[in-house]
Amino acid sequence: MNLNRLKAGFSYIELMMVIAIIAVLMALLLPAVQQAREAARRMQCKNNQMQIGIALHNYQHSFNCLPPGTINETGPVESEPEGCHFSWHVQILPFTDQQPMYEQIDFSGGAYSEFNATVRNAALSYAQCPSDYFASSPAVGVNPCNYAGATGGKNVPINTDNGGLLYLNSSITASQIRDGASNTIVVGERRLQDIPLTEFGWGSGTASTLRNTEVLINEAFRNGDYELPPGGPDPLVATGGFSSRHSGGSQFLMADGAVTFMSENIDINTFMSLGERDDGQLLREF
Repeated sequence: MNLNRLKAGFSYIELMMVIAIIAVLMALLLPAVQQAREAARRMQCKNNQMQIGIALHNYQHSFNCLPPGTINETGPVESEPEGCHFSWHVQILPFTDQQPMYEQIDFSGGAYSEFNATVRNAALSYAQCPSDYFASSPAVGVNPCNYAGATGGKNVPINTDNGGLLYLNSSITASQIRDGASNTIVVGERRLQDIPLTEFGWGSGTASTLRNTEVLINEAFRNGDYELPPGGPDPLVATGGFSSRHSGGSQFLMADGAVTFMSENIDINTFMSLGERDDGQLLREF
């Protein structure tokens, strides 16, 4: 037996080199995998908004107007569980294949009625952006949504005189969108729990489902915590702006049914005009 014969195997240096190569490959591949997953989530989010757009158009064809953004006897709408407050999401349920759910709603009791608890706590799959929903911690007992209607281009309370397409007791017809349907936002994204108010879910026509375009996209998260813009309304009647977890901006549904991605660095005047239905402003590219 030859005791001088060398044993086959890896040296310590060779083993470390293999580990280093594997680590480099993982560092290169993981971002690509994450980007692919985000691209898929972003596509699903776009499909959700397109489904909402189809439902809004079908509602418009049935009633010759868009649904009210929220319903209440008086305004401005306060983010408190008091009042009627049925949201535009509730109005389009029959047009999203949710007729049985719609028929269970007690419209005489208001959005927060105990008789509507079962429906209020039900989940709407098309109302959840996959990029945000599983990254957030939704309030217990409600099913929030990531898609909010545009009340207008001004950071004012939700009331009967807003300049957008979905607001208090609204019933906007196609002829009233004088700036053009392709130039007017009807629905945009919102990240969950981005303002210090109780989350009331998709059935509540409050800040939970309505936003404005005077607040820039993702402005609430640029400094960490949500802060109202200088001169903004009282938090009780504030709507806040649009936001998302998609990198660099957010997706919006236009009144013509198209879904477009807008940068968080969009010109503020352009963004405000996109939230108005009849301001007569010539828009820059967005």
